[in-house]
Amino acid sequence: MSKLSLAAMRTLCPFFLMALAAAAVAQQPYPNKPIRLVSPNPPGGGTSIIGRLVGQRLSDSWGQQVLLDNRPGGNGFIGGEFVAKSPPDGHTIMVITSTFIITPSLYTPPYDPIKDFAAVATLTKSELVLVLHPSIPAKNLREFIALVKSKPGQLNYGSSGVGAMTRLAGAYFDMMTGTKMQNISYKGTGQAMTDLLGGQVELGFLVPPPAIPHIVGGKLKALAVSGASRLSALPQVPTFTEAGLPGFDVSAWYGVVAPRGTPKAIINKLSAEIAKILAMPDIKEKIAAQGMDTFISTPEQFAPMMKEDMAKYAKIIKEANIRTDE
Repeated sequence: MSKLSLAAMRTLCPFFLMALAAAAVAQQPYPNKPIRLVSPNPPGGGTSIIGRLVGQRLSDSWGQQVLLDNRPGGNGFIGGEFVAKSPPDGHTIMVITSTFIITPSLYTPPYDPIKDFAAVATLTKSELVLVLHPSIPAKNLREFIALVKSKPGQLNYGSSGVGAMTRLAGAYFDMMTGTKMQNISYKGTGQAMTDLLGGQVELGFLVPPPAIPHIVGGKLKALAVSGASRLSALPQVPTFTEAGLPGFDVSAWYGVVAPRGTPKAIINKLSAEIAKILAMPDIKEKIAAQGMDTFISTPEQFAPMMKEDMAKYAKIIKEANIRTDE
């Protein structure tokens, strides 16, 4: 064998070995190492609670640890960029909320929320409830709409941030009813709730968990809930359709995405296992205790839903002239 051939073999052998190793890894069953479940929000929030709940059951099912990794900051962009740039092998995934597809209409993320991620599965869905301070005289939704129309720009609603569903719900309500209310943005739901209970703001569109105790205790007055059916925890409160405003469809959801390019077989395996977990009676009970409902969908259902919601809320933001400096 010539010296040239020997040199060529020495040069090419490492590449052949690397290719063989990569092929061997690709043939290994998924998952073959711990899974990193990224939350782009601070610890203690809904993404952490739901992520840890589902992650633990994935660990139990597959015998591989699922590690919750909180990477907050930058309107969720820090965690999102980390996942977008992670290897698309199913071992780094992210739990998101509907805010994931809303904030790009207000800020510029370092990724495309649709093109740079693969939809895996939805987890939960939470409707919103319209609540008033008891000092507001309206007894039902029709009376409230008439009241707001008689006082354009005089009634304030508290929201948990510019890109929050609680803000967009108020803007959407104004668009549908031809009313004009003023938004007061807070740093979180807790601050908004404090001022609502104190009467500093007159109303809010809230997720049920923090509102239900105050509704039951008579400190807040509930007029309507979004969604197709009434809440089991608030059976006396009609839906917006029942109350006279059909089409008021706003809700907050949680889901799981993976980096773009993750093999379809891995996406399907993750989605199917998550669906099994969400169907477990004790999981449904624990999620209900958070004021939410389990929400099962396939990747083929989740992906277009993300696109539709992104377009829907982008239109609301544009038409309501919602700005980041509110």
